[in-house]
Amino acid sequence: MKFPRVIQGGMGVGVSGWQLARATSKRGQIGVVSGTALDIVLARRLQLGDPGGHMRRALSTFPDRGLAHRVLDRYFIEGGKESGRPFSAKPMIGHELSRQLEELMVAANFVEVTLAKEGHDGWVGINYLHKIQAPLLPSPYGAMLAGVDIVIVGAGIPLDIPQILDSLTRGEPASLQLHVAGSTSGAVHRMTFDPSRLFAEPLAPPPRPRFFPIVSSVTLASLLLKKCQGKVDGWIVEGPTAGGHNAPPRGSSPLSPAGEPVYGPRDAIDLPAIAALGLPFWLAGSYGSREKLGEALAAGAAGIQVGTLFAFCEESGLTADLKRKFIERCRESAPQVHTDPVASPTGFPFKVPAMPGTLSDPEVYAKRKRRCDLGYLREAYTLPDGTLGWRCAAENPPTYVFKGGRIEDTVGRKCLCNGLLANIGLAQVRDGKEEPPLLTCGDDLSAIVPLLSAGKDSYGAGDVIDALLAGDVAHK
Repeated sequence: MKFPRVIQGGMGVGVSGWQLARATSKRGQIGVVSGTALDIVLARRLQLGDPGGHMRRALSTFPDRGLAHRVLDRYFIEGGKESGRPFSAKPMIGHELSRQLEELMVAANFVEVTLAKEGHDGWVGINYLHKIQAPLLPSPYGAMLAGVDIVIVGAGIPLDIPQILDSLTRGEPASLQLHVAGSTSGAVHRMTFDPSRLFAEPLAPPPRPRFFPIVSSVTLASLLLKKCQGKVDGWIVEGPTAGGHNAPPRGSSPLSPAGEPVYGPRDAIDLPAIAALGLPFWLAGSYGSREKLGEALAAGAAGIQVGTLFAFCEESGLTADLKRKFIERCRESAPQVHTDPVASPTGFPFKVPAMPGTLSDPEVYAKRKRRCDLGYLREAYTLPDGTLGWRCAAENPPTYVFKGGRIEDTVGRKCLCNGLLANIGLAQVRDGKEEPPLLTCGDDLSAIVPLLSAGKDSYGAGDVIDALLAGDVAHK
C-alpha cells in the first residue's frame, strides 16, 4: 500500500486538535489528533458553552444517545461559564475508572476523531502516550467508534496495544498490566475495560485501526515485533531532537554543561536495520523540510512525521497569542530549546523553549503553587496494605514524600497537565489568575520564518505541506 508522505505529529494536549488534523487530511496527508487528556478537553469546552457547537454536533452522531446526553448534562453550560470562575472538576484517572469517567473518555475520543474526519475521506490517526496508562482502554475504543485509521503510541514500550485493539474490535473486554512503582516481584495489577457495559444496546464492533508505535531504536522495534500479541503495521522512528517527550539516552552519562542529556553513538538509529524489518516507517525529529524528506525517502522511509511546523500554524490548537509571540521571537532570533531532563514527572526528557510568561520562565515557575489536581502523569505505587495509591513528582513535595516518593525526584518538576491545557485556552483559574502555559517544540525552528508570506505574521497547514512536498511528483 502507498501511504502519504507526511504525518502531522500528534502534539501536546489539544495542539494537534481536530481542526489541524482535518486540514492536513484534506490535503492528502495523515492528520493526527492528540489523544492526551481528551476527557478534560471535552469537559472544559462544554463548560465554555461549546463555541461553534462542534462538540454537540459530533456528540449528536454518537451511537448511544443516552451516553451522549449524560455527558452533556454533566458538563455543558449554555452560554459558557462565568469569566474568571474556575472550571468544575471531573473524576481523576486511576486504576479503577468510574463509569462516568469511562463514558467521558469514550465520548471525547469519538468527538475529536469524528470532527477530524468530517468532509473528506483521508487518513486520520490518534496519538497516545503509553506513560498515561489508565485511559489506554476506553480512549482507543471511542476513537475506533469514530473510524480512526491509525493509532500511534509513544513514551513507553506499548507491547499491549495491538492485543487491546484486537479485543476492542471484537467488542470484547480488554485489559492491560499497570506499571506500579516499587511493586514486589510477582505482583501484577491489571486494568480491564468492558465496552458492552456502557451501552443500553450492544454496538457493532468497530474496525481495527493500524498500529504505529513510536520507536527510537531498532532494538525496541524488534522487541515489539517479537513480543506484541497482535499486529504492528508500521513505525514512527523518532530521534532526540523531536519536541515533547524524548527517549532517554542509552547508557548513563553526565549532563552537558547546559544541563541537558547527552546523546551519543549508541543512540544513533540504524535505519537500514529498521528498513529490513519490512514495515513502512516515517522519520521524526528535525525532518521538517523538503531536503530532509528526500533523505528519509532515500533511506527507505515512507515519509516523515512533522510536529513543530504544524504546532504554530493557524489551525493548531495553541492560543493565537502564544503562536504570535513565538513566531515573533523566531523572527528576532529562534528561542533556545532546552532538553530538560527533569521537567516531566514521567522522568523522560522533555523539550521546553525559553518563553517569558510560561513555566519555562524561572520567575513564573517559582510563583506557581505546586499541586496535582488533574493527575494524568501520576504514577501508581503500592500502599502498605497492598492496595494502590497515586503520586506525582510535580505535586507539592511534602505530599509526594509522604506518599513514599524521594524528595530529590521533585526538584525542577513542572506541571505539564495544567501547563499544556493553558496552551490551548483551557487554563484553570485559581485565586482569580489563570494557570501559566508551558510550550514544547523540537530543536529545529529554522523553517518557521520562511513559511511566512510577505506581510503576513502567520501561516497555514497547507503552507507547511506545500513547502515539504514542493517538487514531489506524487504530491502533484
